[in-house]
Amino acid sequence: MSYTAEIPYGCYWSTPFTRWQGALAHLNAVEFAAQVTKRELARRDIPAAIFDHGVMGFSVPQHHSFFGLPWLAGMAGAGQIGGQVVMQACATGVRALLAGVQEVDSGLSQVTLTVTCDRTSNGPHLYYPNPRGPGGTGSHEDWVMDNFGCDPLGQHAMIDTAENVAKKHGITTAEQHEVVLLRESQYRAALADDSAFLKRFMTLPFEVPDASGRKVLATLTGDEGISTSTAEGLARLKPVKPGGTITFGGQTHPADGNAGMIVAAPERARELSRDPSIRIRLRGFGQARAALAFMPEAPLPAAERALAQAGVGITDISAIKTHNPFAVNDVLFARKFGVEVQRMNNNGCSLVWGHPQAPMGTRAVIEVIEELVLRGGGLGLFTGCAAGDTAMAVVLEVSGR
Repeated sequence: MSYTAEIPYGCYWSTPFTRWQGALAHLNAVEFAAQVTKRELARRDIPAAIFDHGVMGFSVPQHHSFFGLPWLAGMAGAGQIGGQVVMQACATGVRALLAGVQEVDSGLSQVTLTVTCDRTSNGPHLYYPNPRGPGGTGSHEDWVMDNFGCDPLGQHAMIDTAENVAKKHGITTAEQHEVVLLRESQYRAALADDSAFLKRFMTLPFEVPDASGRKVLATLTGDEGISTSTAEGLARLKPVKPGGTITFGGQTHPADGNAGMIVAAPERARELSRDPSIRIRLRGFGQARAALAFMPEAPLPAAERALAQAGVGITDISAIKTHNPFAVNDVLFARKFGVEVQRMNNNGCSLVWGHPQAPMGTRAVIEVIEELVLRGGGLGLFTGCAAGDTAMAVVLEVSGR
């Protein structure tokens, strides 16, 4: 199956991702995403007036985020459009892409703007009033920390899902650490030649604004807070949970950032493309849910469904990208699909550059596209898990016209 909507080549972008409480921690994620969107559209000479629909994806509430896509679009100069907000934790990027594609395929839009943004730093503290509670008091939560630490269905932390999968499939700490070292080396390839790969979709150096957006506080040369591990250093780490296998080295870190992408009807995509000879089509999407507390298993059936909808097999895929909050995810995926871990996640992945939730999948899809362009075309797959033991996956094709 192929969808009608296409992604115009080069009509996408991502900020650097920064480790939480880092360089982007002071910025309202929605306001910041609007600033970046406006700037990146201008860099591509894309007038905001071309959009007739928009999708905003986020997972951590921000001040005024009740107003959703219309607020973001208005600040970005596209005040003529409406659209929805989607939220599916780390699967939000693919979910937002699918929402935009469906809008175009239904004939309701010719050119849709999708923007995903999150700030895990300084997550909100929420209070839920309950006048009938003891003394009239309500309940409260720290949106980021409390939900990382406890799935309300099973009362377990995110890391427990990885431990459950590691135990079920016999995945050792040593196997996980081997993946970490490999993924870090693959990311270093993206930094070669003055970060040439990253500069294909990321504005570098990147100026970090103050909260007003008028002053520059710092300049980033790339992603901030990247770890450089050694086999010896990883071997010294103890599992986070007694008797477990997952160390701090074998998992990703919370992060901040945003990313955007345009989807359009075929003729409009050709007009907008920075290279009209390159065509990017969406071939298949998949969603899935694993058993309670087995989140790293969910990307497997999601990928299978995306591949089935695309009418292809894993051996037809030239570029594979996964969301790997835990190295366990990649060990399991490689075993299940019979692929070498070296074939996956060229030039980087969320295990290395971090976990800002909503924009994570958007950036991963962008990197799949650019890897395929460098290969001269082909099929690419992205799949990744999300809170609630769910997952989304997408198969896309880069070809000539």
